Amino acid sequence: MNIQQVRMEWFSNIRDDVLAGLVVALALIPEAIAFSIIAGVDPKVGLYASFSIATIIAFAGGRPAMISAATGAMALVMASLVREHGLQYLLAATVLTGVLQIAAGRLRLAALMRFVSRSVVTGFVNALAILIFMAQLPELIDVSWHVYAMTAAGLAIIYGLPRITRAVPSPLVTIVVLTALSIALGLDIHTVGDMGALPDSLPVFLLPDVPLNLDTLRIIAPYSLTLTVVGLLESMMTATIVDDMTDTRSDKHRECVGQGVANLATGFIGGMAGCAMIGQSVINVKSGGRGRLSTLTAGVVLLILVVFLGDWVRRIPMAALVAVMIMVSIGTFNWKSLRDLRTHPASSSVVMLATVAMTVATHDLAKGVLTGVLLSGVFFAQKVGRILAVNSHTAAGGRERTYEVAGQVFFASAEQFANAFDCRESLDGVRIDVSRAHFWDITAVGALDKVVLKFRRAGTPVEVLGLNAASATLVGRFAVHDKNGGDAVPAGH
Repeated sequence: MNIQQVRMEWFSNIRDDVLAGLVVALALIPEAIAFSIIAGVDPKVGLYASFSIATIIAFAGGRPAMISAATGAMALVMASLVREHGLQYLLAATVLTGVLQIAAGRLRLAALMRFVSRSVVTGFVNALAILIFMAQLPELIDVSWHVYAMTAAGLAIIYGLPRITRAVPSPLVTIVVLTALSIALGLDIHTVGDMGALPDSLPVFLLPDVPLNLDTLRIIAPYSLTLTVVGLLESMMTATIVDDMTDTRSDKHRECVGQGVANLATGFIGGMAGCAMIGQSVINVKSGGRGRLSTLTAGVVLLILVVFLGDWVRRIPMAALVAVMIMVSIGTFNWKSLRDLRTHPASSSVVMLATVAMTVATHDLAKGVLTGVLLSGVFFAQKVGRILAVNSHTAAGGRERTYEVAGQVFFASAEQFANAFDCRESLDGVRIDVSRAHFWDITAVGALDKVVLKFRRAGTPVEVLGLNAASATLVGRFAVHDKNGGDAVPAGH
């Protein structure tokens, strides 16, 4: 990294990055505590993790301004491990997760993101917006009118202040004003302190207290693999969204390695595994954060707040943070996608809606994205499979027939290919011209075998012409008809 790039990523937006990081730090506290509760561990495990991951990813990550910390998706995976084996095995699983993510980055597995369609990304974003909003509902059910008034006031400040001035992020003003108002009026409402005890000391280096043997590996490996996939998937998706929001590009492979380094280090200070957070990343960007300094500020300020200013942080009303998260939910949801349902192809809309439905139903982003990717693959295969034409004409007084194949022959179109030939026709010879076709897999080769062998069993000589180099290689390796007599002739012969 050259000096100009360092200056651009770290010091080109100092004031806004620091202010945005402060907003994110305040919003991280209740979420880190909540995710710790989901995972079944002490709140300090999530808070230490959020500090460590955010701080390290600021240096090691490939996406400036993206926030990584303890997350709900990861916490859900950990819950059964903690319940059955305890905290120490969770820390060991976190370390192994870091190692696996580093390996994934080195193997450049982030390239697999190209198989995630725009419809899946849109569904992911919309589902996350819905989940963020749903997560706020417990704070708005069976509460006094003061909470609704405070939340409404918070939203008024968030959306009204930018019309007057953008000198200070409106979410930060909201948190400060509502906290001061709550203290001044002595309101009996839910605060951050009610979420759980805050740590009163700095994290220290420690080794997970587990036996270093194969039994331990068998216990933690399935969880670490799942955490690796969920963490990288959510991080790559979030990076793509922040890329779009800031009109910049990120290094996805470096991000994989960075997430691994952050989780590896976090496991050694008593923290749980984490990944990128779309909600906090949106808060950061909408508050003006654009550089790595915003992420570093969020991590460092988080630790300072919970360890040294815990008495003040405990008094922040949850209504203020609910207002901020509702803003994030509204800003995250792709409202244009609702209008696009009428104009976009039906398959794209189905993929988007299925991604949303699965994610919201399971509260598992990985399952939602996997559903969308699989549906995208099915629709794509059906679409490409239909782009296949087999035409024929006769010669030698109708005693010879030439079939001309154009299009893609693979598992989705192989049956259509095989059914296009009349193998019962009495002929002196058949030529199959595939110079405008491509054979992609062994299913396609099997279909070609089926056609050629049927003709031969009927006593009709067959000649396959025009195979391109890649198809000829595949046919040469896997076809049966070549080994039973007759040759497939490559293109140009």
